[in-house]
Amino acid sequence: MSLRPFHLAFPVDDLAAARAFYGGVMGCDEGRSSDEWIDFDFFGHQIVAHLAPGEAGDRASNHVDGHGVPVPHFGIVLRMEDWEALAERLKAAGTDFAIEPTIRFKGQPGEQATMFFRDPAGNALEMKAFASDDMLFAT
Repeated sequence: MSLRPFHLAFPVDDLAAARAFYGGVMGCDEGRSSDEWIDFDFFGHQIVAHLAPGEAGDRASNHVDGHGVPVPHFGIVLRMEDWEALAERLKAAGTDFAIEPTIRFKGQPGEQATMFFRDPAGNALEMKAFASDDMLFAT
């Protein structure tokens, strides 16, 4: 079975800021849009920023490998070279990282590159990569 694209709709409080962040900083192509929502091509997946003032942002955090991970959050597993390029792009844009680009679970099953940051509405994102996709569900 081939992996199918996922769809995620999430709240933002400013569509222009979402457009600048997801389109400009993240480099996601824009699809359909209206005065209330914008579709983005999120690395081959469809995410939709919906105007919903006061509803965005993470609500809690969980301790994972020495870091407070924002909950909820969403993201994607990239190829390592794409993750590295995105990390550099985000740093160049002055992104304020909740968790700086780092390697988590070093030397353990599931070792992964990860970074956490928030969009202008406060929604938390995690971008990650593995040296081998076989490690995605390693225990």
